[in-house]
Amino acid sequence: MPQPNGADDRHRRLFGRYWESASGFWKRRSARVSWPLTIGLIAIVLAQLAVQYQLNYWNRDFFNALERRDQTGLWTQVALFAPLAFLSVSLSVTSVWARMTTQRKWREWLTQHLLATWLGEDRYQRLGSVDGEHQNAEYRISFDARIATDAPVDMAIGLLNAVMTALVFINVLWSVGGDFHFVLAGRELTIHAYLVVAVIVYTLVFTTAMVFVGRNLTSVIQAENQAEAELRAATNEIRELGERTPPAPVELTELRDVRTALTGVLTRWRQLCWQLMGTTMVSQTDVLLAPVCAWILCAPKFLAGEMSLGELTQASAAFVSVQVAFNWFVDNYARVAEWRSSVNRVATLLHALDDADGIPRRTAIESDPGHVI
Repeated sequence: MPQPNGADDRHRRLFGRYWESASGFWKRRSARVSWPLTIGLIAIVLAQLAVQYQLNYWNRDFFNALERRDQTGLWTQVALFAPLAFLSVSLSVTSVWARMTTQRKWREWLTQHLLATWLGEDRYQRLGSVDGEHQNAEYRISFDARIATDAPVDMAIGLLNAVMTALVFINVLWSVGGDFHFVLAGRELTIHAYLVVAVIVYTLVFTTAMVFVGRNLTSVIQAENQAEAELRAATNEIRELGERTPPAPVELTELRDVRTALTGVLTRWRQLCWQLMGTTMVSQTDVLLAPVCAWILCAPKFLAGEMSLGELTQASAAFVSVQVAFNWFVDNYARVAEWRSSVNRVATLLHALDDADGIPRRTAIESDPGHVI
């Protein structure tokens, strides 16, 4: 059984080969499209964060006006909500366009690169002579290349947003929550920035749980993708028999291959189901408990009169925002695993195409078994 460090080295090599090719999207002629889109996405994330920050303070002022029964202040906040809501919706729509355009352009570039490498120098003819797990090149070019370019754009935007959100709203938690004083065994103790400490502990608990529960998810997804590709290849062989002139009958061997491939797909799907059940249990528990935990933590100060209703709702919303930011890894664990699986499959194909250059190209006479000299 390979050691963990050996598996890590393999993953690093595969990612390095993938990135060597995929990063070409930001170089040469394609850079005229890729860089404006990238910078635009970053600007949109920062603008969305600024609006979210303003909405957090609007939340505080609205509930403070409600607590004071201040009708004038309440309607002032209602009027302020309209432009903030318009900006939030507009930025969200613009973000969808920029994100999907970047994904489409990157996928187009990578797919064309893979096709050119696969077909160039007749590598597709020699690929079968290369050792390794690189079967179903067409599936890797069409399906895995899409995930390998779609997922990192989504994850990069999400990660940037998570980091910036954590930095901004930790400051809110620190200023609104302050310190927490309590008596234990006759001694008065103080937890400085107790809401910040609480959200960090809360996140560590659920991140650790997700890593433990989903530790095999990447390998399970990779095995399921491979099984799907093998089923598609087995059924394609039957289709090719029917397209011959004249059509060839389906032999028992072909039927057995399809049944075997289908059994493999269903087995892998069941394994994937169990993995996703575990990760869903952790993520949904996290989502349900976060706001409740924030209310419970703020309740003692609210009941003691040290925190207004608006500050309670503001701190609760900030707690959830920071928790979501810190739990980015938990929320995206399955997506990261699927992306790593597709990256490994694309990189394996690229390695095989590299190795194919060392195999002599077949001539027309060598490739025609019916030719007689």
